[in-house]
Amino acid sequence: MLSDAEAAELLAFLTPSTRPDVKGKATEYILGLSGSRDGCRFLRSKPDLLAALFALTSDPSVAIVKDCYHILINLSADETLHQVLVCEVQVLPVLLKNLQDPEFLFSDQICTILSNLSRHDKTCRTVFQVLQEQLGLAQLVEIFCNESFNKKAKLHYLGPLLSNLTQLPEARSLLMDRDRCVIQRLLPFTQYEASVVRRGGVIGTLRNCCFDHAHHAWLLSDAVDVLPFLLLPLAGPEELTEEENEGLPVDLQYLPEDKQREADPDIRKMLLETLLLLTATKTGRLTLRQKNVYPIVRELHRWEKDVHVGAACEKLVQVLIGDEPQLGMENLMEVDIPEDVEDKLREADVKQKTDL
Repeated sequence: MLSDAEAAELLAFLTPSTRPDVKGKATEYILGLSGSRDGCRFLRSKPDLLAALFALTSDPSVAIVKDCYHILINLSADETLHQVLVCEVQVLPVLLKNLQDPEFLFSDQICTILSNLSRHDKTCRTVFQVLQEQLGLAQLVEIFCNESFNKKAKLHYLGPLLSNLTQLPEARSLLMDRDRCVIQRLLPFTQYEASVVRRGGVIGTLRNCCFDHAHHAWLLSDAVDVLPFLLLPLAGPEELTEEENEGLPVDLQYLPEDKQREADPDIRKMLLETLLLLTATKTGRLTLRQKNVYPIVRELHRWEKDVHVGAACEKLVQVLIGDEPQLGMENLMEVDIPEDVEDKLREADVKQKTDL
């Protein structure tokens, strides 16, 4: 690793006035350094180097700017650098300002950096706070849903960013503001074929929103109608009986023979977990039964090869075909589970994972 004297010499090359070829060699060297954990940890101890690199994201040379953004992606993937980047280098205001520019060349890199920085609770809160001050969550959703917003970037990584932000109750409240049509705009992306990243991010966002059981009735109502968007990716080409078809939401009735299921097992699992969260309330359980969710999950279970997704199917089926909880325990998210029962459930869960 570099000595302090070598690091100081390197820093001297990272100035706007340095010759482009020399500056390019310096950023290229740091890019190599940022590709290893030890290199990232070394750079963490040199905030002045990081600040100089970040300043070069507005360099006239596209090659140098590209290197700098690539370095920031590498650094932001390491959780131990989050506080340095957010609090000392203060990358967020500039990143969010550039993201709003529909001509900006490196918006995809910005989306990746923001997604990385929002993974963990502490920096996620800071990302959310600066986002609200500069842009607002509803405007971020607006940019995400406008696929032609930036002709030079696809912005798929705004999906995981939204998923990370909705770990926070405040972000979920804004997304599910009943006076504004925000969450509804995300629903069509549950079947977005062009990007598994965008699709998975949106489904992760919906799953997080379903942790707020007070919104279940609204999410399942005609105002949002989330259920078909969660079910359709799980449905296959299997022929159901006329009675089963008639009970399903209209979008799921009599599907064609070439209907494809969601290809990614992690996304199928997330969809099932979201449906399971909706069964935590009596309203949710009744709606899922009335809308005939069971045949779709049954056919998925028959088809499914992934053991973890199969286990998620079984959990959901148990709730759908099981008896209603006794009086006073209808909302499973509000039930206080006795400690001894919780221990047994935890043991059973560990055992199931070991068996899988």
